[in-house]
Amino acid sequence: MDYVAVNYRKEPPDEATLRDILGKLEDEPTALVRRDALFKKLELTDADVSTVDQIVETILANKMIMQRPVVVVGDTAIIGRPKERIRELLGG
Repeated sequence: MDYVAVNYRKEPPDEATLRDILGKLEDEPTALVRRDALFKKLELTDADVSTVDQIVETILANKMIMQRPVVVVGDTAIIGRPKERIRELLGG
């Protein structure tokens, strides 16, 4: 299967790309934000990333907070954790 791998560190998604991903995401939009040490360091709460606009703003300001990998196939996007989800999406 052909695919395009995008290294978000070198090529972070812009606002339009994030909104496109969020529009296709099978998971809740809030799942695109990692709840890790950076989330705590930035003193974020779930209320700070509860809308699409807040999620986009947060990721644009802090690319490392985006959950990954994100896999987009056609009109469907998933967060590839656990990795078995990727196989399921790709039909194998």
